[in-house]
Amino acid sequence: MNIRVMQRAGFAAWIALALLQIAWHAWLLPPQRMPVAVALAIALLPLALPLAYWRTPQRALIAAGMVSLFYFCHGVAEAWAAPRERAPALAEITIALVLIGSLLRKPRRKSAAPGVLPP
Repeated sequence: MNIRVMQRAGFAAWIALALLQIAWHAWLLPPQRMPVAVALAIALLPLALPLAYWRTPQRALIAAGMVSLFYFCHGVAEAWAAPRERAPALAEITIALVLIGSLLRKPRRKSAAPGVLPP
């Protein structure tokens, strides 16, 4: 698959994960024991960390992939423990897997000069 297509899929999954957090914690199932703004801050702050690499999109996407591992674990725990939240949790798992999967590509090898063995 084309690297640009995979990169676009990764950024789309990153945005979708942020939008899912907003929909989940503010609209679908708002928290009962804390203000919605606090829940959104807790849910969205880790997704904002990769923005520190905004000048290098590939590094930002790798950082977003590392952060999405937390959201994958959160989705698994919520899907297992809270039947009411199973649908958004499964969506979170799927989006996190798409984001992680967008990082799986074979790097290009630089061609060596003729007669020179690679290290």
